[in-house]
Amino acid sequence: MSFQQPSSFPQPDPGAQGPFGLGAPTGPARPPKQRGPWLKYGAVALVSLFIGVGIGSSGEGSAASENTAADTKSAPRPTATVTETVKADGGGDAKPAPIVTETETVTAKPKKTKEPGSATSFSGEGEYVVGEDIKAGTYKTAGADGDFGCYWERAKDASGEFGSIIANNNLNGPGRVTLNTGEYFKTNRCQEWKRVG
Repeated sequence: MSFQQPSSFPQPDPGAQGPFGLGAPTGPARPPKQRGPWLKYGAVALVSLFIGVGIGSSGEGSAASENTAADTKSAPRPTATVTETVKADGGGDAKPAPIVTETETVTAKPKKTKEPGSATSFSGEGEYVVGEDIKAGTYKTAGADGDFGCYWERAKDASGEFGSIIANNNLNGPGRVTLNTGEYFKTNRCQEWKRVG
């Protein structure tokens, strides 16, 4: 009696390679992987990237200088000085961007000063030359600027000596004094003096 396997079970191929390397390999052999083309294409892409970045950065410098020139033309500026730096040896093709220096000239207006002798009112504290600092004439004050009274003095000169005094007074209330050209007038602790005649 012979025993036959059912046809539903596949029969192993005696020439096929098994899970443990038994048998001879079937099918064509694969060629070894080649890395040369990928390496070559990668190197070309990297070099292209560096060239593109170099071109882009050189274009930004010229665009920036063009924008600076356009801004200088469109906006009115008082004074603009442009200085361009170039290598002395002449080496290299790339020129650096120009350095822009702006200088603004401002004319100061002098303060208006009164002509000598033009003051018709002045502080109650100080010494004045009549005809230079203040006009000649009659002046009036409201009196003392504090509790100690108002002192005024007319003098021939600014020596401060007793013999140079023409007239003086201590006021507790309002007062008047007539000043002549060339005299010195000294006032202490008084309110403002105003010309009344």
